[in-house]
Amino acid sequence: MIYLDYSATTPVDNEVLTTFNKVCNEFVGNANSMHSLGINANNLINMSTKQIMNLLNTSKNIIYTSGSSESNNLAIKGIALEYQNRGKHIITTKFEHSSVYGPLNYLESLGFQISYVKTNEYGIVDLNNLEELMTNETILVCINAINSEIGIRQPVEEIGKFLKKYPKCFYHVDLTQAIGKIKINLESIDTASFSAHKIYGLKGIGGLIVNNNIKFVPLINGGKSTSEFRSGTPAHPLIASFAKALRLITNNIETNYSYVQEINSYLKKELKKYNDVYINSNDYCIPHILNISIIGIKSETFMRALSNNNIFVSTKSACNNESSMSESVYALTNDTEKAKTSIRISLSHLTTYDEINKFLIIFNSIYNELKNLN
Repeated sequence: MIYLDYSATTPVDNEVLTTFNKVCNEFVGNANSMHSLGINANNLINMSTKQIMNLLNTSKNIIYTSGSSESNNLAIKGIALEYQNRGKHIITTKFEHSSVYGPLNYLESLGFQISYVKTNEYGIVDLNNLEELMTNETILVCINAINSEIGIRQPVEEIGKFLKKYPKCFYHVDLTQAIGKIKINLESIDTASFSAHKIYGLKGIGGLIVNNNIKFVPLINGGKSTSEFRSGTPAHPLIASFAKALRLITNNIETNYSYVQEINSYLKKELKKYNDVYINSNDYCIPHILNISIIGIKSETFMRALSNNNIFVSTKSACNNESSMSESVYALTNDTEKAKTSIRISLSHLTTYDEINKFLIIFNSIYNELKNLN
């Protein structure tokens, strides 16, 4: 098997799994319980939270969720509904995840106005246009740190500093594809979402970093938990394993980045040899994501052919609904054909040169076979 779909999800690190199993066996209490077993579980959560905050270099709060989709929904719906008396205008980009567009579409049905900031030829937010869009009614700006399909890295810190001029407006950043790959300064960000299964942790646990003064209309009501804004029994085995996954990936972030950059450059150089292969990812993208279009071959057809050879890539973000093309690629290129034929290859520090070379051999075979059919 050659796995090149790390942006969809990552394999669980054995040390993370060991931590999860150990906590399950040794901390059996409900962290909401008042007896000693519950107190022990709650103490473990507090210790894990402190470690996560230290690794992210922030003193903000964290609300534990089931993953980034819930975190994005809580931040966007929760802030909009809590502060709608200030205004009903929200600004975002054409490069967000579906778990951002979903709550925005819902809010639009309630009378909120959604504006899309312009981006340049590389997909980077135009700060001048952002300033033009800002009004007294703007209460929220949503910008993802890294686009999940192409890998475009937005200047989120610079945008955050700009938004400080608008104290009525909150700033939400989707960090799902950024955590564990690049370092982000959270100081100018009000809320930030991320998920463990993107950093070699377990599925079902995520987080929302929150400024201390922010309130939400909760998505889940009913009962004590680690936050008044998210009820439910705290999943302390998942939380402890989350902290472990973040520590492991953070300790090697520079080394891993450099390695992925090397294999990305090698893969890109080889794919550029094909006349009908276009590289959609640009110099403003992180190397972990390489998006290409194979003109004349539908992306689903090529993906299935690779899958039949035990090579796994994506056509779009795994959470996107079924459609005939990549909206992100279209937003960047304004080219329907490129959007319909795009494939996302996502890399990791676990990806080997041997895997890439085998991928290239099979890619060449499939490419020639499908081209001959046309």
